Amino acid sequence: MGEEYDIVNLIVLGVISWTTVFLLVRKIFSDRSFELCNRIVSTIHGILAVILASLSVEDWSCPVCPLASASTPKQRQVLAVTVAYLIYDLICCLFDVKFTLDNTVHHLVSIVGLAAGLAFQLCGSEQVAAIFITEISSPLLHARELLKEFGYRDTDLNLAADVLFAVIFSVARMVGGPYLTFVTLTANNPLLIKAMAVGLQLVSTFWFYKIVKMVKYKLTKRRKQVGMPGKLD
Repeated sequence: MGEEYDIVNLIVLGVISWTTVFLLVRKIFSDRSFELCNRIVSTIHGILAVILASLSVEDWSCPVCPLASASTPKQRQVLAVTVAYLIYDLICCLFDVKFTLDNTVHHLVSIVGLAAGLAFQLCGSEQVAAIFITEISSPLLHARELLKEFGYRDTDLNLAADVLFAVIFSVARMVGGPYLTFVTLTANNPLLIKAMAVGLQLVSTFWFYKIVKMVKYKLTKRRKQVGMPGKLD
């Protein structure tokens, strides 16, 4: 019971902390957009989540082991930090002028899934691995948009960020993702965890298709610009 209260306290503290970071970033970049400030916080979370997820791995010869087992304190801390971030980001999105229903649903489903893992203290390895896979490309995802707002749209730097993001996303989601889905489905995991694994892979596959199209468009556009040096970007 005491440990459950500790996790709840960590989530509450996390929500307050992420909100505080956002307010500080907003103060520093007061002349920038709401979205930019939120993306900086998201970048910080992505880096932190990957570091914490890596530190929670017990055996790198099998990063997702032990499967279908009780979660460790380190794994629960990783989940709590990410749940806190998702709650903060959900609240933040409600104040953003670019509010979208699909993003809200995504946050709610993620919060419920991770919270279920915390409540039952099961499947920590699988859920932490999912966080690692989804967040490893997150910093570059946001860096692409940050570069645009800082005036680097349609530059070689922005293109490099696009390509690097696409490569990391593709390896994580289309190599690591199917492997994680397979071991999650074949292990003795609750139906909710299996359903989330399948859902994550389906979403990843959809975005992989979209990202391939984006990179192809960017590379084609860059080749045309190089071929016409007298034209403006």
